[in-house]
Amino acid sequence: MLNISHLQVSYGAARVIGDLSLPTVMPGSITAVLGPNGAGKSTLLKAIAGLASCRGTVILNDENITTKSQRARSQMIGYLPQTLPLPTTLVAYEAVLSACRSVRSDLSRVEAEKATEDTFDRLGIRHLAMRGLDQLSGGQRQMVGLAQVIVREPPVMLLDEPTSALDLRWQLGLFDVVKSITRGRTACCLVALHDINLAMRHCDQIILLRDGDLVAAGLPAEAMTEQALHSTYAVEGRIETCRLGTPYVIADRVSSDAALGN
Repeated sequence: MLNISHLQVSYGAARVIGDLSLPTVMPGSITAVLGPNGAGKSTLLKAIAGLASCRGTVILNDENITTKSQRARSQMIGYLPQTLPLPTTLVAYEAVLSACRSVRSDLSRVEAEKATEDTFDRLGIRHLAMRGLDQLSGGQRQMVGLAQVIVREPPVMLLDEPTSALDLRWQLGLFDVVKSITRGRTACCLVALHDINLAMRHCDQIILLRDGDLVAAGLPAEAMTEQALHSTYAVEGRIETCRLGTPYVIADRVSSDAALGN
């Protein structure tokens, strides 16, 4: 399980996250991190991954990983950034194989290749394996980036807007795979998203952030209320229930007391 307590992150004099404590992320569960632009979603994931200096504690299975070296932390955490590295002539297969071998040094070359091929198959992107990263679309590179995370089999997966460049079919397919892997490996998964309804449908709990502070957290149907929607996004909206029993958000208008610049 993953516990984040009293997390503080600043960039220079600017406070981005201030004394943030979150509900426990249980093994085998997916937690969505929601909030407007500048809420601190990406910064939160970077801090957990050790890519942003922070105060506070990040406890994974009773072990404080904030005291670990970056290399040791990379063994525990798979991080998919919002902005992927610039494309290179490296082919997708080599990129994923390299990610596998960088962490899973116990595997033989044959075993690492098998794990890489299985990951491409599981994500349905084998057709991209021998294409250069500079030949792929943004969405295709996003899927290859996810493959690099999955093939390493980390106990924690941090995915920063993994569906931002994907069409509807691939968004649904991505969550099917992420849910299956998270549950099958009893991993802890945090996903930063802008699509509230995708989070409501596919995630076990949601966290709502605004200006680096926690607005609400809990089961989607409990945490996402009309008041929480207003407090987080400064919009007026409704929480409805679809015929499958899943709650979803309908945003009607910008709140009369909201300023778009804030």
